[in-house]
Amino acid sequence: MHCKILLPILLCFFVVFAKAQQQPVITLLDSSTKTSIRGLSVVNDKIVWCSGTNGMVAKSLDGGKTFKWTAISGYQKRDFRDIEAFDKNKALIMAIDEPAVILKTVDGGTTWKKVFEDTTKGMFLDAMNFLNDKEGVVVGDPIDGKIFFAHTNDGGNTWTKELSTKAEKGEAFFAASGSNIKMKEGKKGQKVELIFVSGGAKSKFYSNSFPEGISLPMVQGKESTGANAIDIWEDKAVIVGGDFSSDSTSTNNCLLVNFTDENSFSQPITPPHGYKSSVVYIDKNTLIVCGTSGVDISYDGGLNWQLVSKQSYHVVQKAKHGSRIFLAGSRGKIAVLSRN
Repeated sequence: MHCKILLPILLCFFVVFAKAQQQPVITLLDSSTKTSIRGLSVVNDKIVWCSGTNGMVAKSLDGGKTFKWTAISGYQKRDFRDIEAFDKNKALIMAIDEPAVILKTVDGGTTWKKVFEDTTKGMFLDAMNFLNDKEGVVVGDPIDGKIFFAHTNDGGNTWTKELSTKAEKGEAFFAASGSNIKMKEGKKGQKVELIFVSGGAKSKFYSNSFPEGISLPMVQGKESTGANAIDIWEDKAVIVGGDFSSDSTSTNNCLLVNFTDENSFSQPITPPHGYKSSVVYIDKNTLIVCGTSGVDISYDGGLNWQLVSKQSYHVVQKAKHGSRIFLAGSRGKIAVLSRN
């Protein structure tokens, strides 16, 4: 009799304990500057690079225990919204406009060389993504009604511009976390696939299969709405966004993508809390999203989300060659996320 009563109690205890063990903890590592950070690149569990306003770049070689901050000479008034790091010595940073520039370092940030510049009126770069240490792409807001791209095949030393894809009126991209464009390795015999999402008055999904884009069932119609970021795991993806002018609203702020079913889209059962600007897969079932509305986690591939923290972060990234997850945001905040 007593055993029959005790067994379900013990089972409930172990279920609650197991869930508690999974709950992530966010630990602040650095907040020593007033820089607003949107560029984050995690090479491995030790090497972390960040970039942001006031021409600032930070680097850690000890997993975030210490960061070395540098204001790049001649660029102290620039906003480096995205960064792509390859190792402790090589990295690229992207300043969005006036004019749009990309700088590269090969000596750990001691010196920087300008490898791209565009003074075209209306030029505004939004995000970079690299397939490997050679092939990369940058996307920018439309120029004369066409989406701006620049491609590199030599690690960012040289870039080729392209204006080919037509954009709709009011359609653009968010330079919120550098994560609205991805290069995906094509299947055997197929070329590399370029996948990206837009926002604003029109929010669309683009891929090799849909080069003209298809409308996303996300909140859109205003300059502040639409898709902000996408991350991919094999044949599936998650898109996040919302309305950053009303960042507590969760309506139509997340989509699940199935590439094997002609790129079908579905809504989560329980969406993330509010506007989100960045998303990353930790493994095939676990994802982290962040934004000004806080940080959420999903353990079931994005179907259901639970709030981890109400703290605002602009970007979250997982180590390219490792397992650690870092976040960054306004006022120089850099944090690490760990699961107990």
